[in-house]
Amino acid sequence: MKDEAAGPPGYWNHGPDIRVVLEALRRFLRADQTMRRRVSAAMDMNVSDLQALQLVVAGEGAGKTVSPRDLSAHLGISTASTTALLDRLTASGHLVRAPHPTDRRSVVVRATSHAHQEIRERLDHMHRRMAAIAAEVPHEARAPLVRFLEAISDELESADIIPLTPAPDSAGEG
Repeated sequence: MKDEAAGPPGYWNHGPDIRVVLEALRRFLRADQTMRRRVSAAMDMNVSDLQALQLVVAGEGAGKTVSPRDLSAHLGISTASTTALLDRLTASGHLVRAPHPTDRRSVVVRATSHAHQEIRERLDHMHRRMAAIAAEVPHEARAPLVRFLEAISDELESADIIPLTPAPDSAGEG
């Protein structure tokens, strides 16, 4: 029986130097997903609601307004689903709809002080620890690390997913 791990390079076999980097990256991605599920459960909301809340809070932090259309595009959901999401987050006291500052025909979404306080209470310690860990990265390694993470992010955001080759027709096999 041939050991596939010893075969030619494929998605599973890039040599030990590359494999250790990709395994660490996969572990980070899994840990991030797990943390987001735990936070959303602790805040009594689903993961999409948490992602929407994070987008609004991040937008506010960057001085940008976030519209329902922005949420739809970011989450990849329909306008009807966005309306339901906004209704849930408004009812829970996390978001408010407000008139757009320059376009009377549209609205923007803003996080409430309750949302900011809840996020701060739940995530402040983790964010401080992450900043401390980031501060331990040697200065000369930071720029290459940032380039690597940005390149991985660009790839994940734009990767073409090739459809599977259809399985052979198994009719008559037995």
